[in-house]
Amino acid sequence: MTKQLLTIAAVFLFTAACAVGLSAQASRKSVSAGEVNGTFRYNFAGKFKGSASQIKILSLGKGKLQVEFDLVYPYIDGTGELSANMGQASGIAEISGDTAIYNSKEDDGCRITIKFVRPGTIRVDQEGGSACGFGHNVTAGGIYIRESKMKPTFESNL
Repeated sequence: MTKQLLTIAAVFLFTAACAVGLSAQASRKSVSAGEVNGTFRYNFAGKFKGSASQIKILSLGKGKLQVEFDLVYPYIDGTGELSANMGQASGIAEISGDTAIYNSKEDDGCRITIKFVRPGTIRVDQEGGSACGFGHNVTAGGIYIRESKMKPTFESNL
């Protein structure tokens, strides 16, 4: 009987822990401009430590964000030297709840989704691969951490 109670308790605790984990991943109705504004970085590790991709985001209000992607794909070239392919894009993303969607200006199938997972962290997914016009193997995808809460400045004015 005690063994059965312990098993039931263990199953209950496991189920509760899973439910808490799932609710942490649930979408939020909105995110504040203070959470959105800033510069977010994806830092590479290992032999590519020191290389990073960066996304600048600024809330414009009315469901619009100005975004600028400055991305890299580091690699070791044929001579053993560190090199990188690069990619850049900028424009307006539309935000609903905690998820923003950026579609490139051309109707080329490039779609980048930015999910504000929690304050200071975004998860970025890219559809369209080479359609986004980035360098070879360059992608926006990854988990980015905010490095600055300052309103970013952009190279291109929209």
